Amino acid sequence: MSLTELLQQFGPVLAFAAWMAYKWWNSHRVVALLPELKKQGALLVDVRSSAEFASGNAPGTINIPLSELGNRLGEIPKSVPVVLCCASGTRSGMARMLLKKNGYQNVHNIGTWRKFPKP
Repeated sequence: MSLTELLQQFGPVLAFAAWMAYKWWNSHRVVALLPELKKQGALLVDVRSSAEFASGNAPGTINIPLSELGNRLGEIPKSVPVVLCCASGTRSGMARMLLKKNGYQNVHNIGTWRKFPKP
């Protein structure tokens, strides 16, 4: 079997595995940065729905559901780091892209809200 045939057959699986590895690596990187980001006054934003947030959340996070984020940008200062979370990291990834598109420079996706250290 040639390399081309292998890539055609297993390419989607490899791409998915690479994406999952990136998400894992990035969330661990943000967890390591979190103490310094908090010293800088980071705002911790959970973009899950209000119902999801009410059923459990990380201490110190505020809830701005992804569906409302575009209309509530005024609640998020551009002068401090922003750390985003959700259930899996997908919605917070979309929120990160939205914030970056709107001029936010210091935005981080920690992935799942359970990655925030417990006090």
